Amino acid sequence: MAKRKAKQLLIVDGYNIIGAWPDLRLLKDQERMDEARDQLIAKMAEYQSYTGVMVIIVFDAYNVPGSGRQMEDFQVEVYFTKKKETADEKIEQLVSQFHNKNRQIYVATSDYTSQRVIFGQGALRKSARELLLDMENAGKEIKKQVEKTQEERFSTRITLNDEIAKIFEKWRRE
Repeated sequence: MAKRKAKQLLIVDGYNIIGAWPDLRLLKDQERMDEARDQLIAKMAEYQSYTGVMVIIVFDAYNVPGSGRQMEDFQVEVYFTKKKETADEKIEQLVSQFHNKNRQIYVATSDYTSQRVIFGQGALRKSARELLLDMENAGKEIKKQVEKTQEERFSTRITLNDEIAKIFEKWRRE
């Protein structure tokens, strides 16, 4: 019996990535944090859809009152930590929770202290820069696939001379 391939999980330290990616950092610096969060979630949803890797994003609400919350946006799980709970603590909890569920876990953060703890729990790290490069590569692959699909879709199987093609096009538009 063949071994089942472990499912991959990517846990993203939301504010760490926002601070590291130039386009998201620009929004943050312009005090448009909600927009930066939304863009990160949308990008991670596209990444999840293309790669098949389950994505969880954790945002630190350490100094914000509330009991924390979990939501799903674009089929990506998003966590906002509880008051006095850091994103690192929530990420460690998630790594521990998913560790024994036949998953290869990656944590996207450039926080050195967090990386050391993550390694100790058996997860692998992905720096903000590595994740950005992965995103860019996935975007290029998606673009290639779309172009290929469009070419295949609009090519005809029967060669027509220009006059016949114009007649058919005229009929199609009527």
